Amino acid sequence: MSYNNIEFAIGKGVAVLKLNRPDALNSFTAEMHGEVREVLTQAATDKTVRALLLTGNGRGFCAGQDLNDRAVAPGEAAPDLGDSVEKYYNPLIRLLTTMEKPVICAVNGVAAGAGANIALACDIVIAARSASFIESFAKLGLIPDSGGTWHLPRLVGMARAKGLAMLGPRVSAEQALAWGMIWQVVEDEQLMSTALELAEQMATQPTRGFAFTKRAFAAAAANTLDAQLELEKELMRAAGKTHDYKEGVAAFLAKRAPVYKGE
Repeated sequence: MSYNNIEFAIGKGVAVLKLNRPDALNSFTAEMHGEVREVLTQAATDKTVRALLLTGNGRGFCAGQDLNDRAVAPGEAAPDLGDSVEKYYNPLIRLLTTMEKPVICAVNGVAAGAGANIALACDIVIAARSASFIESFAKLGLIPDSGGTWHLPRLVGMARAKGLAMLGPRVSAEQALAWGMIWQVVEDEQLMSTALELAEQMATQPTRGFAFTKRAFAAAAANTLDAQLELEKELMRAAGKTHDYKEGVAAFLAKRAPVYKGE
């Protein structure tokens, strides 16, 4: 199927989603949100998909919201930004964070505003050396949406999170790595090959266990230690009943390579 704002393909167990509005730094419009939601829903439910790779075409990963969709003419009523967040950005972040398979993000250039926070919502983030992250909301009198106020303090601490949100500095890929915002920095020309190799490798692994791990980490922020220990017990119980656990043990004992199914 062809799309106007994205590219989407599935191969070797990996769904590759490329944001494809390069002339607008892959900023989001309502139409683009619809296309992204459609393919993310497909990736989440398609059993042949074992991992998702998200990236952008052109010189930027994503500049967040396309402000041409938000322009307010003199005398017109202000747009309801809360409605936009509710309809588009919140569902997008929920799809990425609750998808029961690993989500890898390859940040190929600037990731600004919601674009930065969409990247940070992914499980593994690899950035090109020329990439950068900008919490640009404050320059418009806004707050970091798309999970920014949730992820940033947990990734970099409250002091840095407030500085990023209120001052809006450009954070280089190297600085993002040093602060624990992302997993890896690679040379620009190696970004896609590195990210795709990782996604394909993860797609062969016990991905059901990855889903349980994502669920456990998501709950940890609000749980007490006792509650988290109980959750770990229940998730371990479920993991122990999977095909992948049985296969992993059998392969270890037989000294052979395991063949996981994500089940």
